[in-house]
Amino acid sequence: MSSAAPSGSGATGPGTNGSNGPLVAQGDWTKDLVHLAKQAELKKHALALQLHTAHILSAHASLEQKSKAIQDIKEQKNKLESERARLLKCLQDINADRDSADLAESTLNKECTDLRTKITQLSDGEYALAKNDVDRLRADLGQAPLPSLQQTLEERTAQYLTERRLGGNEDAYYSGGGGGGGDGAGTKRGAPSDAGFGEGLAKRPRGRPKGSKNKKVTST
Repeated sequence: MSSAAPSGSGATGPGTNGSNGPLVAQGDWTKDLVHLAKQAELKKHALALQLHTAHILSAHASLEQKSKAIQDIKEQKNKLESERARLLKCLQDINADRDSADLAESTLNKECTDLRTKITQLSDGEYALAKNDVDRLRADLGQAPLPSLQQTLEERTAQYLTERRLGGNEDAYYSGGGGGGGDGAGTKRGAPSDAGFGEGLAKRPRGRPKGSKNKKVTST
């Protein structure tokens, strides 16, 4: 039995040595190679992840910046819209005021035309007839004829200018008669000459009391 043991150990020795070499190569070295390959792959994917992360962060920052710009544009747009609405309201008010001014101007032009027509009709019609009758009767009574309508208007204008130079109220003249306002306004430039002419005409009514005395004498 002692001789069988060495032979058995001798038979199994070479087989054991032959099998140990491949077992070592397929053991720890394979695991290390797999680990190294996974580490290399991990680095590769980590670099790709970092690159994608950087792109995402950059895009996110750009998105936030553009979102803020959009918000600023919306606020500016709201301000512009409010300003536009205000300007449109002002334009509507201006157009309404202009329409009112046009209507008032048209109305006043029509009234002025009607007044000029009325003045012309009265001057050439009833006034002329009444003036002729009065002047004829005054001539029969030995009295001077009445001043013409133009002289009366000039006297009124001269009186207004005199009152204005003496500190009279301008509104008092316009409230006294509507027709005299235009004549007074039209003769503002020639005030000195009109005043002198008015003063000369103002002396004319002195002869009227003499006529009235003559009327009393003739009547007696």
